[in-house]
Amino acid sequence: MKNILFLSIICIAVVFNGCDLDVTPKTDFTDDNFWKSENDLKGACNRLYEQLSFAGHDTRADDQFGKSSNGTSAGSWSVPGESGDWSDPYARIRTANNIIEKGVNTPITESIRNKYLGEAYFFRAYYYFDLVCKYGDVPLVLKVYDSATDPDLKMGRTPREEVIRQCYSDLEFAATYLPTRADLQGVADEFARRRVTRSSALGLMVRIGLHEGTMQKNHNLGSETQWKAHLQKSIDAYNLLKAEGHELYSAGGAATSYQALFFDENNSTNKEILFAKAYGPNGGSGSGYTNHSYSGDCEGSYAISRTMIDMYLYADGLPREKSPLVVSPETSFNNVFGYEADGVTAITGGKGARDPRLTMSIWRINDPQDNATTTIGDAKIGWINSGKGAYKPFDPQRPLGYQQKKSASQDRWGASRDYTDRIIIRWGEMLISYAEALYELNGSITDSQLDETVNALRARVGFTAKLTNNFVTTNGLNMRDEIRRERTVELMAENRRYADIIRWKIAETVLPKAVIGAKFTIDEAYNGTSQGVDPKFIEWLTNSSGQVFNTFVYSEPGVRLIERADTRRFNVAKDYYYPIPVYDIAQSDGNIIPNPGWQ
Repeated sequence: MKNILFLSIICIAVVFNGCDLDVTPKTDFTDDNFWKSENDLKGACNRLYEQLSFAGHDTRADDQFGKSSNGTSAGSWSVPGESGDWSDPYARIRTANNIIEKGVNTPITESIRNKYLGEAYFFRAYYYFDLVCKYGDVPLVLKVYDSATDPDLKMGRTPREEVIRQCYSDLEFAATYLPTRADLQGVADEFARRRVTRSSALGLMVRIGLHEGTMQKNHNLGSETQWKAHLQKSIDAYNLLKAEGHELYSAGGAATSYQALFFDENNSTNKEILFAKAYGPNGGSGSGYTNHSYSGDCEGSYAISRTMIDMYLYADGLPREKSPLVVSPETSFNNVFGYEADGVTAITGGKGARDPRLTMSIWRINDPQDNATTTIGDAKIGWINSGKGAYKPFDPQRPLGYQQKKSASQDRWGASRDYTDRIIIRWGEMLISYAEALYELNGSITDSQLDETVNALRARVGFTAKLTNNFVTTNGLNMRDEIRRERTVELMAENRRYADIIRWKIAETVLPKAVIGAKFTIDEAYNGTSQGVDPKFIEWLTNSSGQVFNTFVYSEPGVRLIERADTRRFNVAKDYYYPIPVYDIAQSDGNIIPNPGWQ
């Protein structure tokens, strides 16, 4: 475990100038002149925020894809020699452990000291949960190593239940001593306003409790008493969160609020944010700025699958397999959104009309928002702002799927020019997590609970079809499936889908399927005339029988196959967990046992 334990024998002394970190071996430097003031402790904690990374696009599941196949999604991965998925969280845990161990003696008031220790406890829990999600049992390291002979350097894996209990303990400490959402409401500094709060800790507890409860339930990992306790932990944390004053973002009304929530970074107006990664200072790029390339990646590197598009309900509240509003065959790329080819005329009789979140999340041809002036929040979002002209699908330089509008500003297009803070936990997730936890714990959910959660999310965007117990029964639906569908739609492209299909134990069903892209028509595509006669292009389109390469793929002609099902696999015996790197197993003298199937 070179990156987690061997490096931990170095005594890390932190000397900050802003967010800069000086790391010096103990033989050259001691801590005698550090950990003496609030400024020292705050500076040490700044490193936690500097180390925090945000995954841009997650192509491990079935909702997004890139220009090439993802090995995890396709089942073509293998045991790595070393991996950042393992070593990076442990490096950050080491930072947190150092603060917890050294900062406790900082001679300042207990409440101030505990506030910063609470930040370290939060991040330690955050990274341990990440490790458990991927690897299951992992070594639980709660100290800084100062001797190469410490026997714990060779420790094996700690049972996941014990690791998760430690996460809860850390988060309970953090929730007790961190400032509240209201305390940070008036903070204007772009980085100070993103420091973690009591809400961050409770929100992470909601997420962990739901994940562990359903993971253990669906994979038979623990007793009924045990998995129910996790679900109750999630519910209890949600109920505490309700007192913190969070609410769904509604500025601009139903037509724009769902889009705008990702751009409004003001704590006073955006009470939906529980935890986010700060970028900026806003309005600039280059030296001295911490920016990212998310918007540019939405334009050129990643796309949304047809599978994800089909998750969105029709205006009658029914899914594609049941709704009479389905348009088939589609004669235009825009039909799937409920519009004629011009992009603005609704199809007669409401045919094709969908959950409004679809058109707020995905670009269509001739989209009314695709211009140089449309502003959502403080961001100009129009595709035309990328400098490549108005949006047209099937540009061969891009993945051949549906292009993401949600949380992307094409005015901020380009490498490392996007300064939008990236939301990691928000109130919308809390609502749908609460609904799922209630259902999984009790086997039922009341209509009033659905109104508080699922239907509140729908009302935010003006989606009038409500989910009720009677609606589910009358239409032959399954409440669990509908809650899961709502979660997938609400959190589309927010990188929760892979963890969800793992804990639901449906990865073995959804991942081996073909990856499907966008609907192709010659007159609408980027270079449709030449593509429509290119045999190497059209052989990847579904025919009138929905087949590609003599295999049924999708019940709609002209839909682009991205990855063939026969190139994808999922091994139930091993693929629900990540392979532990070979080097780290060797460094433990074999005390770390590989996950099943990865030996």
